[in-house]
Amino acid sequence: MKSPKLIPPHGGALVDRALRGSLREAAREKAQTLPCIPLSRMNLADLEMIAIGAYSPLTGFMRSDDYTRVVAEMRLADGLVWPVPVTLAVSERQASALKPGDEVALCEGSRPLAIMVVDEIYPYHKHHEAREVYRTTDEAHPGVARIYAQGDFLLGGDFWLFDWPTATAAEFPEIRYTPAQTRQMFAERGWRRVVGFQTRNPIHRAHEYIQKTALEIVDGLLLHPLVGETKKDDIPADVRIASYRAVLAAYYPKDRVVLGVFPAAMRYAGPREAIMHALARKNYGCTHFIVGRDHAGVGNYYGTYDAQRIFDEFPPEDIGITPLFFEHAFYCRKCQAVVTAKTCPHGQEDWVYLSGTQVREMLRRGEPLPVEFTRPEVSEVLIEGLKHHNT
Repeated sequence: MKSPKLIPPHGGALVDRALRGSLREAAREKAQTLPCIPLSRMNLADLEMIAIGAYSPLTGFMRSDDYTRVVAEMRLADGLVWPVPVTLAVSERQASALKPGDEVALCEGSRPLAIMVVDEIYPYHKHHEAREVYRTTDEAHPGVARIYAQGDFLLGGDFWLFDWPTATAAEFPEIRYTPAQTRQMFAERGWRRVVGFQTRNPIHRAHEYIQKTALEIVDGLLLHPLVGETKKDDIPADVRIASYRAVLAAYYPKDRVVLGVFPAAMRYAGPREAIMHALARKNYGCTHFIVGRDHAGVGNYYGTYDAQRIFDEFPPEDIGITPLFFEHAFYCRKCQAVVTAKTCPHGQEDWVYLSGTQVREMLRRGEPLPVEFTRPEVSEVLIEGLKHHNT
C-alpha cells in the first residue's frame, strides 16, 4: 500500500541540526576550546526544539531582522508566519567579549552541547517585546518576568548540536519522538489526517470529550503534553504522563492514538503561543490542531477565546494546519454527559467544573476528584504521584 502524503513542514523542509558520526566527535572536541555560553532552561528547550526540527524553519537563535519582524508582525524576515521570538540573551559583559563571526559553545552549565556561529550581537527593548508578545508589561506575568531577568543583548546565529541536554536522555526517552519519527509513525499507520492536542495539565473528562470529538473527523490523535519548564504550581510532568497512560489504556482505541512528549518550555504567551504550538505540530506531521479555552494563558492577561481569534489574522494557507476550536466543556448533571454551552440548554447550577486551584487543593488533601470531572484512574494516579513529590 502506498504511504499517505504527509503535510509539508512549516517552510517546506524539516530542519535537522544534530551532528552525527565523525562530525559530531570533531565538534565536541572543538567546543572545548571555545567560549562557553551557559543556557537557561528555556534556551535548552529551544535548543532541542530547533535541532530536531520542531521549530522548522528556524536553524538557530534569531538575528535582528527576524526578531524585529516577529515582534511587530508575527512573521520572519522572509514573510513566513512565526509568532514568538526564539532568542539567546547574554549580559553586556558576555556581549563585549564577542564579535560577529566568532564561534561559541552553547553549554548546559559547563558542558558544551552545540557550536554556534555568532552572526549578530544586538540590543533589544524588553518592555516593547513584553507589550507586543505578551500583551502586558506586568512583571507578575511569568513570560514577562523572564524577559526582564535575562541579559540586555541577543546573540543571533545558526548552531550545530553534538550532545543533547540532560533532560533529553533522562525524561521520557521512550516517547520523546522527533518530528521525523512521528511522521514515520503516521505514515506507517496510514494516517492522512492527524489531530494534535497540546496540554500542560492532567487529562480530565472535558479533554477526553474534545479529543474524541476531533477523532471522529481524523485518522489519529497525537496526544502531545508539554514537558519543558512550566510554572511551579503546575502538576509535575511525570505525574501528568502517568495520568495520560492510565486514561489511554482504559478509554481510548490503542491503534488511533500516539502519546509523545513535547519538549518545549511554556512561555505563557497566550494567543501568539497558540499559533506557535500549531506550527510546531504541523512540523510533527499533524494536519489539525485543537485550540481550546485560554490556550497557553496565565492569570487574566488574555481573553477566554483570544487564542482562537488570532488565527483569523492570517490567511489559512499561511498557517497550513487546520485549527479546531472548542468552547469550554464540562459535565452537565441533567444532560448526563460532557457538553459545552453550544450543546447544553441547562444552567450553571447543573454544571460540574473545577478550577485549577480547586483541583490542586483537593489533590493535596488526598481527595478523589469528582467522577464527572475526571476518570477515577486519573484521580488515583494524581493523588499518589503528588504524594510522592511532596514527601
